[in-house]
Amino acid sequence: QVQLVESGGGVVQAGGSLRPSCVASGLTFSGDGIGWFRQVPGKERDFVAAISGSGGSTSYADAVKCRYTISRDNDKNTVYLQMNNLKHEDSAVYYCAATKVSWIRIRGPNAYDYWGQGTQVTVSS
Repeated sequence: QVQLVESGGGVVQAGGSLRPSCVASGLTFSGDGIGWFRQVPGKERDFVAAISGSGGSTSYADAVKCRYTISRDNDKNTVYLQMNNLKHEDSAVYYCAATKVSWIRIRGPNAYDYWGQGTQVTVSS
């Protein structure tokens, strides 16, 4: 049974940092790309960042480029999302997801097979 569990969200002031993590079980972790998405009520789930199974390739949404860094530790089956200089508009539920699709499709939520339950990030202005 595949499980993805996010943690590390919270409440932070604008300009602050958070580092959510995603721990996976039940899959061959190094063989899966991992993506982070975020969603606010009433809106679609948006791509944030993704990392390939080896960690050698990363991709970021324009809105978070240069502020967020995605990384992974395959020995710990964990992916991290370092979020710096947070803005009020970064507030959302953040989800991690796993996929085996080719890298060209990595930004699409429909490409992902497994999802975590989400972790809330709230940035106060």
